[in-house]
Amino acid sequence: MQLNLNSVKYTIIFATIVCVVCSIMVAASAVALAERQETNRKVYRQRNVLQAAGIIKDGQKVSNEEVIKLFNESIEPKLVDLETGEYSTESDAATYDQLAAREDPAMSEEAPANNSSIKRVPKLGLVYHVLKDGHVDAVVIPVEGYGLWGTLYGYLAFEHDGDTVRGITYYDHKETPGLGGEVDNPKWKALWPGRKGYDAEGKPAIKVIKGKAGGVEEAPHNIDGLSGSTITSNGVTHMMEFWLGENGYGPFLKKFGQQGSA
Repeated sequence: MQLNLNSVKYTIIFATIVCVVCSIMVAASAVALAERQETNRKVYRQRNVLQAAGIIKDGQKVSNEEVIKLFNESIEPKLVDLETGEYSTESDAATYDQLAAREDPAMSEEAPANNSSIKRVPKLGLVYHVLKDGHVDAVVIPVEGYGLWGTLYGYLAFEHDGDTVRGITYYDHKETPGLGGEVDNPKWKALWPGRKGYDAEGKPAIKVIKGKAGGVEEAPHNIDGLSGSTITSNGVTHMMEFWLGENGYGPFLKKFGQQGSA
């Protein structure tokens, strides 16, 4: 039987075939690219951990292969019980997804009222030991909190005392370029190293203030404000209060600092 190429029946059959073929191609491409996309996301986060730790400098061109090599040589992922601050072996730190755990009621808890709009906290938190000559030289912790337009996700590195900041990066945010988006600016991030996370009483003290803070010696806890972006500046301060506090990595950092000074 020969179809009339100008008939409605032919048009429907042709459109159906085209849709089926296109759907198959799109599905096949998605499956083929999914693994590569996941690998790229993992390497991107590894790159940011290395930047926070000062192993990769801002603007330094490093291939994905080099990032993986540096990460495997210099970084040791560990899990800690956020309530006690003790290391945990309940899960594999290399494959642990903290953001997924946060959304799982069996692996997280409701967060207390806080200014960062954090709703749930995972029971286990990732930390990244920074290795030097076979010893733990520093530690990197993940931080997150709400800014102006959405949640900012980043990494904060501390020296072996668990108090002195080594570096900071933000790898995902929705802040306005040129304003809150300046959290990505290397000049602003360069203001963090040497600042102190805690005051003399051991309470979280680092904050982003309005205007200029001054140098590390005169303002050990303060960071220059983000010009024209008070809400984002406050968001960064609030996430520091939370993640350096007792409901975040505070118990761990206290013990980490004691071990580092032993």
